[in-house]
Amino acid sequence: MTRRIERAKALLRRGDMSVTDVCFAVGCTSLGTFSTRFTELVGLSPSAYRARDHESGASIPACLAKTGTRPIRKREARTDPDT
Repeated sequence: MTRRIERAKALLRRGDMSVTDVCFAVGCTSLGTFSTRFTELVGLSPSAYRARDHESGASIPACLAKTGTRPIRKREARTDPDT
């Protein structure tokens, strides 16, 4: 699912597809489940993510952008803010 969300983020950043189209393009069959998981992993709903300005990251190489924007599973997230 994490890989699907990564791909969905890339498609949503392009801005030429609806959230529903992106959902089905990444292999999800339920828009509700896709939206819920996207929101849990990214912190924004798919529509809110799509509406954000993504131009500021245009100059960042794709390999670095992918690493920096990768969704984090709850069990992988750091709980200690000092680390």
